[in-house]
Amino acid sequence: MALEALEAALPRATAARAPAPRMRWGRPVIYALLTLFALFYLMPVYVLVINGLKSFQEVSLSRMWEWPTSFSLASFAKASGKLAPNFLNSVKLVIPATLVTAMLGSINGYILAKWKFRGADVLFPFLLFGMFIPYQSILIPLVQFLQRAGDALGLALYGSIPGLALVHIVYGIPITTLIFRNYYAAVPTDLVEAGRIDGAGLVGIYRHIVLPISLPAFVVVLIWQFTAVWNEFLFAVTITNNPAQQPITVALQNLAGSQIVEWNVQMAGALLAALPTLLVYIFLGRYFLRGLLAGALKG
Repeated sequence: MALEALEAALPRATAARAPAPRMRWGRPVIYALLTLFALFYLMPVYVLVINGLKSFQEVSLSRMWEWPTSFSLASFAKASGKLAPNFLNSVKLVIPATLVTAMLGSINGYILAKWKFRGADVLFPFLLFGMFIPYQSILIPLVQFLQRAGDALGLALYGSIPGLALVHIVYGIPITTLIFRNYYAAVPTDLVEAGRIDGAGLVGIYRHIVLPISLPAFVVVLIWQFTAVWNEFLFAVTITNNPAQQPITVALQNLAGSQIVEWNVQMAGALLAALPTLLVYIFLGRYFLRGLLAGALKG
């Protein structure tokens, strides 16, 4: 009797331990929701494209969502002709501002993470405090500083691309330092200790050990800083008072005109101005996420 009861209980116990069947519609529902969210976020791009392909006579608020009766690239040609010099200004601005900030943030993060010194725990929060200073609160002293520093050094900092690049470098140091410090905190300290045993100093360890493994963090910082500098408007319109030195964001605002607003040209120009950052995230977005996750274990 006991044997028969045991044999009868075995199938029930096996069925109880069997894993629950997965939902068949779980994955399709998730993909459907993600598709809806993607379409929702792409709606502004859709409006920019279809209105940029319209003529001036077709553009209106009532027909904003309608397809053009005839496709024309005249708006893009006109916008690119007006924005081309300022596009080059943005390139001249974003390359040094991004590279210099990334290198300074890397050095700061390396020292703060692997070379502890007296006052480091106090210096780091003060350094991060720079991220929370509103741009508007320092515009007047910033302009005065650029004017006086330029006069003292014999350089035209105010009203020029180099002065604007200097501002972005200084303002970008806190966030880049934070990213690199969190990344280097996850690097095993044994590597640094091994470098010290071999006789390498602060610079040697950074150059031969830390810098070669810093590519994920550099990708994150370069993409972040590129986007911030390329899309920034307030510093650009305040510091570069000379139209020949203004970046593309200021020139895009100037496309509006004073009497007649050519919406088709403005929307074509907005799409052209956003194209570099859009391409960066399309081709490098996955590396951006990997770099963020690489430094998310410690910090």
